Amino acid sequence: MGKITGFLEYDRVSPPKEKPEERVKHHKEFVSQFPKDELQKQAARCMDCGVPFCQSGCPLGNVIPEFNDAIYKEKWDLAADILLGTNNFPDFTGRICPAPCESACVLGINKSPVSIEEIEKHIIEIGFERGYVKPNPPLVRTGKKVAVIGSGPSGMAVAAQLNKAGHEVIVYERDDEPGGLLRYGIPDFKLQKDVVERRVQFLRDEGVVFKCNVNVGENVPVDILLRENQAIVLATGSTIPRDLNLPGRDSKGVYFAMQFLKQENKKVAHLPYSDEEISAKGKNVIVIGGGDTGSDCIGTSNRHGAKSITQLEIMPIPPKVRNEFMPWPSYPMLLKTTSSHEEGAERSWTVNSKEFVSDENGNLKALKIVDVEWTIDEKSGRPISFKEVEGSERDLPCELVFLAMGFLHPQKEGLLEKLGVELDERGNIKAKDRVFQTNVPKVFATGDARRGQSLVVWAISEGRETARKIDEYLMGSSKLPSKYNLPFT
Repeated sequence: MGKITGFLEYDRVSPPKEKPEERVKHHKEFVSQFPKDELQKQAARCMDCGVPFCQSGCPLGNVIPEFNDAIYKEKWDLAADILLGTNNFPDFTGRICPAPCESACVLGINKSPVSIEEIEKHIIEIGFERGYVKPNPPLVRTGKKVAVIGSGPSGMAVAAQLNKAGHEVIVYERDDEPGGLLRYGIPDFKLQKDVVERRVQFLRDEGVVFKCNVNVGENVPVDILLRENQAIVLATGSTIPRDLNLPGRDSKGVYFAMQFLKQENKKVAHLPYSDEEISAKGKNVIVIGGGDTGSDCIGTSNRHGAKSITQLEIMPIPPKVRNEFMPWPSYPMLLKTTSSHEEGAERSWTVNSKEFVSDENGNLKALKIVDVEWTIDEKSGRPISFKEVEGSERDLPCELVFLAMGFLHPQKEGLLEKLGVELDERGNIKAKDRVFQTNVPKVFATGDARRGQSLVVWAISEGRETARKIDEYLMGSSKLPSKYNLPFT
């Protein structure tokens, strides 16, 4: 290991960020990079534990102590090789992953964990800057053709791996540009789109073909893909949002979060959009949902110049530190204050929505809410039921409400129905863990479309594992890596 006493000598430090009052004036990323000496100190905090729980906490199985050691010793090319051996897209995970690896970090038992996510981002950016990360097309092609439907992180990961194995891969995307939620869903201030474009071009240079404005099952028949390809991968994501069917739901001013965020991505990129413009400028905004998507709506509304922003969550406020129900190294459900919250928003917990209130013209003017009290299970610490607090009902003035309550399942109409794939009880594509094959011959499923709404790091992990299974299906065996056959698993 690089420095045996590093975890005793150095504290966790975050890279400098632009001040909130300045960064809300633009849509660019606002987190600076570490100077070289500070990056080495942060890597030196890694204790090179006998049992590196960070690696088991990471869905990709990233070999974290080894790349930290390489960073400390200034072996930048080695650090990039180690990281890219398990993670196709650290340029994405280093920006938008919630870092379950850090929750499992042994140092996190009694101190702040190692800054693994930031270190990942620095490794890949240094790798690109110094030319250590270059396209590497396969030398030999197998003659096998695979169609990947969906170009989000899972679709891109499975395409990248199958291309490395020498198969001819075409990725079909129904939007006008590749990237899925990475391009149209995550704000530019968290993930600039030139980062996405750089990665897409990298895959093109390696031999992956992207075809956009293709809605398979609509403008491209399913039977043609089945006939022309030896395997098909469904990586369509979980796209049907959870609705809130309350009185007044049809009021003008109530939108799903992704309607707002996707439009904003297009506006920032100076691309046309067909829907009516959604603007938060000068308006009272309410965001229903306490997750990252809700936070993205807050950051975007702040950049519009909203008059006020309130985020509502029906669940109780999470604790700030681990308790007896969240033992290390499990992933804890703690109170998270994002950069968007820092920019300004009021947060309210244990609040239930009752009605969207509109004026005589159908325009939203308020949200009727009520406070709730939860009954907590003594054994698990989890909320199990709630009741409304008598006399707490009230109206919150607002002109915009964004529904950010997660996603239910992939779209069934069209592609899935025409393919005839089976769905599970939640409406996701039915395919076993570590197998990924559906009931339809040569059709596989991966990512959120199979496992349900999840993290970007899980999407990449699923894409890599799915690629290995498809390679085995096509060739009888596979040399592609799997986290399940690494030494520490």
